[in-house]
Amino acid sequence: MKVNKRGIVAAGAIAIVSTLTLAGCAAGNSGDETSDSQDGGKLVVWVDAERVDALQGAADAYEEKTGVKVELTGKSVDDMKDDFIQQVPTGKGPDIVMGAHDWLGELSTNGVVAPIELGDSSDDYLPVALQAATYEGTVYMLPYAVENIAVLRNADLVPEAPTSFDDMVSKGTFVVEQGAEGNPYHLYPFQTAFGAPVFGTDESGSYDPTDLQLGSEGGFAFADWLGAQGAAGTLNTDIDGEIAKQQFLDGTAAFWLTGPWNVGAATDAGINVAIDPIPSPTGETASPFAGVKGFFVSSESKNKVAANDFLVNYLGTEDVQLELFKAGNVLPALTAAADSAASDPIIAGFQAVGADAVPMPAIPAMGSVWQFWGVAEAAIINGADPTTTWQKLVDDVTAAIK
Repeated sequence: MKVNKRGIVAAGAIAIVSTLTLAGCAAGNSGDETSDSQDGGKLVVWVDAERVDALQGAADAYEEKTGVKVELTGKSVDDMKDDFIQQVPTGKGPDIVMGAHDWLGELSTNGVVAPIELGDSSDDYLPVALQAATYEGTVYMLPYAVENIAVLRNADLVPEAPTSFDDMVSKGTFVVEQGAEGNPYHLYPFQTAFGAPVFGTDESGSYDPTDLQLGSEGGFAFADWLGAQGAAGTLNTDIDGEIAKQQFLDGTAAFWLTGPWNVGAATDAGINVAIDPIPSPTGETASPFAGVKGFFVSSESKNKVAANDFLVNYLGTEDVQLELFKAGNVLPALTAAADSAASDPIIAGFQAVGADAVPMPAIPAMGSVWQFWGVAEAAIINGADPTTTWQKLVDDVTAAIK
């Protein structure tokens, strides 16, 4: 999915003069009901408790520059989204909340987020990050990190990267998390290689819930491939996340399709890890999902101008995004910071794979896909007829969306 920057910028851009005067406007805003600063009010920012220290320097610098106090409140990521949705309408929520891009459909539907004006800085972000931050042509999130899966290879067992899926399987055991109910997130790169994304996109590059692509010719070809891999034992629903990890750690498997969150376990086990592109079963690009993390502005914030300024001009800087990278070891969304972080070959490997990634759909209709998708894939891997099982998946999802 390609980024339509013209549509994005048109929806969210502001004049350069306005951008340069944001700080002054923020400092003069005395309408913040939570204000306790004589100079310019206060911004309450909810963040993952593990990221508070990484953001404190930016918060202090903003207060020193503008007089607007930035209060960082550490929250559990498990509760943050629901608490935000519940509190914003009451006026008790924060001005800014940290979260994941796939919250966007729910946040937008509930009317709790305001657009963000990136201005010329929209060109400074990785394309997939900018696309993920955009919903129905409008930017709602300041992205700070991009995460996707790739192939971890035990370079001591297999010195060279495979050239295709079949080449990978011939060189060593391949493991990928599945489980009894399947795991379409991890299998999605192979599905896209058959030309079967979940949804098509509209002219702005946004996912179109009326254009379900699961039922395309490529979708059924992918289903046939799944059945063949199940019959060959290459894909196995008995392999859950822990079993996949253990087989890679003990050297039973040479290849493991997973994300950066598992690299530490492999390196700690003394494995010489290389990060490879996801080998395609068709010759076409295998595009994994990208998950993008960022910051949203509350629709009920009394200090939206200051909130926008703080995000774009402080959190959207290379130094701050690298501080966030150090706290979480996830590729920064800002291109300059990503390139700096990629001096680490592991990060560089994930960045290279991420260049072909597509944002996980944030539209509400995606919820109707997840509940049927993995179960259907697991059934096919375990021997169910690919055509009839995939058709039932398409029919179930179509009915649920309607």
